[in-house]
Amino acid sequence: MENELALLNNYLVVGAILFGIGVIGFLSRRNMIVMFLAAEMMLQGISVSLIAWSRYHNDFGGQMFVVFIITVAACEAAIALALILMLFRASGSLDIAVWHRLREANQPAFVDEQIPEPPSKGETQWPRLTPAGVEPERDRDDTDFRRNI
Repeated sequence: MENELALLNNYLVVGAILFGIGVIGFLSRRNMIVMFLAAEMMLQGISVSLIAWSRYHNDFGGQMFVVFIITVAACEAAIALALILMLFRASGSLDIAVWHRLREANQPAFVDEQIPEPPSKGETQWPRLTPAGVEPERDRDDTDFRRNI
């Protein structure tokens, strides 16, 4: 039973890592194809977790559910590819921000804000270490008072 529990934990960790990578990929990219691949990765992370629980409980319910997830993911991939190709032909780009004309008429356009560059102060001041043999000044409160006992 300990081996089964360790195996369950390993599979759940792999499923969580796949799901996490998918979420990060979905939220950080603007390319439609990469976003759909990240969504597929999230589905596969969930599938690994379902199969792990199904094996742990000696039940085929999770495995049957995964077959349906894979079927739906394949259909979604085919529809998404057709949609992406159609939108690419119309706009000439796969960047989501380019497709502003597809929004509803009463919605304002999304505008990307540029990150301002930090102001330059001439020469950069780097921190300096105290010379060797000289003890740095210490705050008396830090030496007299112990925060953790």
